[in-house]
Amino acid sequence: MVAPAPDRDMGADSTHDAPRATSDEIPTIPATPAPTAGTRLLAGTALLATALLLALVIAFVVRNAIFVVVGILGVVAAVAGGWWAVTSRSARRALGFAGIVVGTVLLAVGVLGAGHESWASVVRFAIALVLLMVALASGRAALARDLAAGREEWAQVAPPARPVLLCNPWSGGGKVERFGIESLAESLGVETIVLDHGLDLGELARNAVADGADCLGMAGGDGSQALVASLAVEHDLPFVCVSAGTRNHFALDLGLDREDPRHSVHAFRDAVERRVDFATVNDRFFVNNVSLGVYATIVQQEGYREAKAETTQQLLPALLGRDDPFDLQFTTPDGREVDGAFLIMVSNNPYVLSASPDASQRRSLETGRLGVFAVSAQTGTQAAEVITLALAGQAGASPHAHEFACEEFEVRSRSGTAFAGIDGEALELPTPLRFRIHPRGLRMLVPQDNADAALRRHARDVRVRDLVKMAKGS
Repeated sequence: MVAPAPDRDMGADSTHDAPRATSDEIPTIPATPAPTAGTRLLAGTALLATALLLALVIAFVVRNAIFVVVGILGVVAAVAGGWWAVTSRSARRALGFAGIVVGTVLLAVGVLGAGHESWASVVRFAIALVLLMVALASGRAALARDLAAGREEWAQVAPPARPVLLCNPWSGGGKVERFGIESLAESLGVETIVLDHGLDLGELARNAVADGADCLGMAGGDGSQALVASLAVEHDLPFVCVSAGTRNHFALDLGLDREDPRHSVHAFRDAVERRVDFATVNDRFFVNNVSLGVYATIVQQEGYREAKAETTQQLLPALLGRDDPFDLQFTTPDGREVDGAFLIMVSNNPYVLSASPDASQRRSLETGRLGVFAVSAQTGTQAAEVITLALAGQAGASPHAHEFACEEFEVRSRSGTAFAGIDGEALELPTPLRFRIHPRGLRMLVPQDNADAALRRHARDVRVRDLVKMAKGS
């Protein structure tokens, strides 16, 4: 599923020139130590148990094709559900337990049904359950070392002496006032600055730094967050993200509480420092994504900000049916030249673009990689096909879809300019557009419990090949 465009949520009169990222001093990412013998054994055990589980289920029910399918579906559902159960909380954890229940039922139907519910089939089912538990427990234990190492990178630091929180009172339908963000911040010794009509957010933040602020925070939407975060990077200051916008994709992918923005305000007091990636396009800073092509054309339209859905519904059919391709070209990492891309989205870390409860989200903001998703359709029918597949989490099934991760990326155009939506802000930029990831370049202060939330998100991105590498000792 293509990631939704973030809110600008900048306020009615807060126009600004996007600042340029000036910090080239990227902190060194600590090397991941080689897996220990115990970790390798656990990873190997998880892989062996899973392989045995599949092999035995197939062997148990091999005489009946229907039960083979049912049994395999049960294994897949139970393993996937078990992994979600141990790496999630709240509603997502409930989905994981539901997967375990459904998978176990299917497994029972397959094994017991194929064995005509004999005692032998009951024993086989018990063996399958034991292997399932061994696979899940061993896999989780094998990853415990990496998760613990990730937690150690989060440093408890002294609370800032002169923190400043900028607030957008219009974001999220007035969340700043509704949740009492100002009074809470002031009770923690944080100076608050409220954006008003006719004031420029960037100028307010710069003035705060000039007056001695040693930490900047922003209570607002994604566009406001990106602007203030870029100034924090420029002045090597820590940044606090308070999710007071409408959608708050950045806060979501950080693992922060989007439902109650007051929780994030306590980061000023807890002072746990976390370093995350940011990205630039032609030195312009972004925390979420840059969209080119169809979406960038739509956000340029007058009235889009006031009526996003209506403007999109009005323009998208015409853009899908246009005969001339967009003037965008790029080269894939394997050397393939792509011309006339209908859509290009470059994100600060890759989005999940498959059928998953995490679809349109980033499970990590510390991979040190850009995520690129592009549609090279030549006709409206082809574009509609890719979009439909993307919504179903199957974009990779189309030859017109391109998805990859990289550290640097370039987009060209023959005209010398291109429309771009940078964290939801409509701009026209000179080409070529040069994208670059800045690993761990943004210093953030987060609440105490954010480490566990972020590491659980990262754990959901583990694949079989990760366990294979771990078992090999690499």
